[in-house]
Amino acid sequence: MAGPLNTFRVALERFLLAWLVLLCGLAYAWPDWFGNQAPDPFAASKGSLPYLIMVTMFAIGSLLPLDEIRQVARRWPMVLAGTGVQYLAMPLLGWSMGKLFGLEGAWLVGIVVVGCVPGAMASNVLTLMARGNTSYSVSLTTSATLLSPLAVPLVMGLALGREVPNFPAGRVCWELLWMVVIPVVSGHALARGWAAWRSAAGMVGPIAANLTILWIIAVVVAVNRGQVASLDARLLGALAAVNVLGYLAGYAGGWAIRLDSPMRRALTIEVGMQNAGLGTTLALSLFPDLPAAALPAALYTFGCMFTGIILARAWATWGRAMPATPASAPDPAAQVEPEGELQSHEQRP
Repeated sequence: MAGPLNTFRVALERFLLAWLVLLCGLAYAWPDWFGNQAPDPFAASKGSLPYLIMVTMFAIGSLLPLDEIRQVARRWPMVLAGTGVQYLAMPLLGWSMGKLFGLEGAWLVGIVVVGCVPGAMASNVLTLMARGNTSYSVSLTTSATLLSPLAVPLVMGLALGREVPNFPAGRVCWELLWMVVIPVVSGHALARGWAAWRSAAGMVGPIAANLTILWIIAVVVAVNRGQVASLDARLLGALAAVNVLGYLAGYAGGWAIRLDSPMRRALTIEVGMQNAGLGTTLALSLFPDLPAAALPAALYTFGCMFTGIILARAWATWGRAMPATPASAPDPAAQVEPEGELQSHEQRP
């Protein structure tokens, strides 16, 4: 059973962008292919997205290296500084690029949500590919995720104060607690205390996380078919600007806090890549009257994965002569194809 599962996981991760395009294409064309009378599984599962996010975050928690929380505590100044760069730069970029490109309404709200959510686990895998400090990348993702119930309502409320009167900061905090933090902590605790679960999660967790992310993005495409058909180039330009400037902000922030080159690469990729699945779900949950607000996060998935892979491969090529430091040495268990949204980062004893 482990053999077929591993083969499926490798195929899923290696061609993740292709699966994303195919599934989103199916979600978009469903009524044309099967008729409006046929049940639409994508639109029908819209209400289940928060629970799918819980499944994803539980899998991520189960796959966190067993001593990662200790790593965060041990080097908390560098981790908090990097997390601060992300939560300062990306919300500001989301808001400013939205304004600069003339976005308003649902699209402005959506691009701000893109900037405010924490980073994605894909950044850890791309950092490994880029010969960056993978452990620092995981620490940054862990820190941003655990702090999200406090940081996200604060930065989102500041950015959307004028666009969304009576912004529900308390509700954002609660939703991030039960959708993100509690599942991550529960999965991590279960993996620490139960070796059988840790072993099973190493095989099934990446598959479950990737499939749920793919489905979430496809659902967003399905509920926004009309918007997708009439996409404005301004939205695409604004999202591209947020992504590229996010990488630049991460690199500049790493230089300002005097990180070494592998850690600076980790911070660069972490800042430029966002948890699109969480962003889409939050947008649909918080702004039910603005379903198009979830579309920017769905589009950002394509963009940041594409540019992240290019950046990581460029760094890997330019840095072949640079010896890996102990902190950034790749884990044999993590050396599977790096394009996936999530892979296991079990550390060696």
